[in-house]
Amino acid sequence: MATRKTTDETPEQQATKSGVAASPEQTNPAIVRTREYDAGEGWQVGQKAPAAAYRALSDQGSGQVTGPVLDHHPGGYARLIVQKGAIVTEGVRRELDAAEAEESDGESAEG
Repeated sequence: MATRKTTDETPEQQATKSGVAASPEQTNPAIVRTREYDAGEGWQVGQKAPAAAYRALSDQGSGQVTGPVLDHHPGGYARLIVQKGAIVTEGVRRELDAAEAEESDGESAEG
């Protein structure tokens, strides 16, 4: 007849020694889904654009951007930077920042 080996250790203590999870209540962190929150509307990366953003292009066909960022198509040649409700990406944010910088440079040169 086989004899059973008995110890004074609890199953949790035995599991800790063997390197297995300490208790059955613990879950694998790899399978726990993180909470997802809506970033809301705004012009920061990851948010939904509150309005469309267009930028006029040069009439000479060079593709050079001109003028400020507008929330409507300026007519003629223009580029859509981001559509209303679309996620603002790093590229969109860079283009908006560049347009703001050009506007502030133009204002400082005039005044």
